[in-house]
Order: sequence, then C-alpha cells, then structure tokens
Amino acid sequence: MKKFLLHAGIAIFLSLVIGHWSLVRAAYTLPYPSYMPGNKLYNVSRILDILKGYWYFGNIAQIKYHIGLSDKYVVEAKTLFEYQQYLLAVDALNRSNEEFSVIPEYIRKAMLEGKDVRNLSETVRSAAVKHTEVLTTINATVPKSFLWVPEKSASIQLDIQSLILQSVAIRGRTVSELSE
Repeated sequence: MKKFLLHAGIAIFLSLVIGHWSLVRAAYTLPYPSYMPGNKLYNVSRILDILKGYWYFGNIAQIKYHIGLSDKYVVEAKTLFEYQQYLLAVDALNRSNEEFSVIPEYIRKAMLEGKDVRNLSETVRSAAVKHTEVLTTINATVPKSFLWVPEKSASIQLDIQSLILQSVAIRGRTVSELSE
C-alpha cells in the first residue's frame, strides 16, 4: 500500500509540474470580441474599462492594461467593420489607437526605474504585428471613404483608409521606438 501511495504521489506531482510546462509557444493572439455597441452591458463594460485604469497602478501594470484595451478595441473595430457599422468601427479604432500610442511612454518610465521590460517590449512588438495584420485585412475589404447619413442630423464623411493607415503607422512607430 505504501508503494502504491508513493507511486501515486509521484505521478500526481509530475503531472502537475509537467502540465504547466509549455513545449509550444503560441503566436500573439487577440481576445474574443467583448460586448458590442447595442448590447445592454456595452456601456457598463466601457465604464469598467475606465475604472480598471485606476486599479492598474505602476508602469508595468499600465503597459499590460493599455495593451489589453488596445487589443479589445481593435477586435471591436474589426467586427464592426465586418458588419459594415463604419461609424462605430471608426470610433473603436480611434480608441485602440489612443490606447496603443501611450504604451511607449510607460515603457520608457519603467526603463528609467530600472525595470526589465524586455518581455513586455516583445509583447508590444507582437501586438503591433498582429494589429497590423488585422488592419491590413480590414483595409482590403472596406471602402476608402464612406458617407454616413443619419436620419436627423448632418452627414459625416468617414475617411476609413487614411484612419487605417494612420493606425498602422502608430504601431510601426511604436515598434521602431522599442527597437532603439
């Protein structure tokens, strides 16, 4: 019986230890789309996103927070572009750009504090590459510009292609800043 318990204990220990080892490294993945505009919980989700900014204090936590929001909003924009909801998609892409553009400043601050940010810098580079792939795909499928005509207010001209190219440029600029 003791021999059985010893073997069972070793088997359980090894399965727990080996089970956490990753033999395969997955490429950077974007999150599943969250609540979309029109859902009752969408505004609650947006408010929680803002409140989470106060919870994530410190430069490293802020980097992770802004990467997460940028990912979330680029996925939201992609989904809205696919459903031809261009006005909402442009808004989501602008939010993603805002979140992504503040990341280099937090990386600089963390480096000045003497923190090792090599892994986070690589994560940001991977995110930029993935975002660029998504944005390039979107750019091939959406119109260059779109005239949004609401029923009771003035029309809005959306220059979609230039916004997407600006988004790609923001990510490229971030990657080049991290390479310095």
